[in-house]
Amino acid sequence: MVEFDDKEKLFNLKGIALGNPVLEFSTDFNSRAEFFWSHGLISDSTYNIFTTVCNYSRYVSEYYHGSISSVCDRVMSQVTKETSRFVDKYDVTLDVCISSVLMQSQVLTPSPNSTEQLNRALDVCVEDETMNYLNRKDVQKAMHAQLNGVPKWTVCSSVLEYKQLDLQIPTINIVGALVKSGIPVLVYSGDQDSVIPLTGSRTLVHRLAKRLRLNATVPYRVWFQGKQVGGWTQVFGDALSFATIRGASHEAPFSQPERSLVLFRAFLASRPLPESFE
Repeated sequence: MVEFDDKEKLFNLKGIALGNPVLEFSTDFNSRAEFFWSHGLISDSTYNIFTTVCNYSRYVSEYYHGSISSVCDRVMSQVTKETSRFVDKYDVTLDVCISSVLMQSQVLTPSPNSTEQLNRALDVCVEDETMNYLNRKDVQKAMHAQLNGVPKWTVCSSVLEYKQLDLQIPTINIVGALVKSGIPVLVYSGDQDSVIPLTGSRTLVHRLAKRLRLNATVPYRVWFQGKQVGGWTQVFGDALSFATIRGASHEAPFSQPERSLVLFRAFLASRPLPESFE
């Protein structure tokens, strides 16, 4: 869009926000070990083998090439045992739904997570309920939806082929090109997501800022939603920003809708995130 606009002036692109994105395969995926360890999900000894014997990017690469080594298999078995099937890797603090099969896990995580429903105001079974609703014949008829070639509607189907190894293609360079062209880019992270943890995203944003020689124009600080801390943020130059959403999952608006709304409104209005109580 940016390159085309240099000639045609067709798009009025104002900015791009990326939530818990895969920006660089090794950095993003290998930050999972530190996140697991720092949140108490794995032991010191498992953290050691997860960072020295077989890291997560190596395991995922082997998995999608169809040739998992015995050493990586042993390491991942230990990691899986300690982190538990009953912890939602997309939000390690969120209670889980036993019947929910998180389809996106099959895209980013080779081993899908089983889950368990516990008491919480947030409906953690909303994905199951959505699937059941959209597969009702009366709903499909009302929506004029046709299941051509598929037995039922799912969150992530195999109808559109997803090339798994494309995960290894870095996109951080595209972010850099956008920033250099003057397009504001916000990278934000739900801070309870262990699939694409905030630590990897923050590292990559800092690294990009250094490469582009962008100074920090807003120092690392908290931002507020109402009278509570909504997260942390830092801005480099006038077009590159990083922010976390406190207590949020991989899909931040699902678990922290109010804080996500504050973040999006500020970005759309080109305003800094709130620095004090409302």
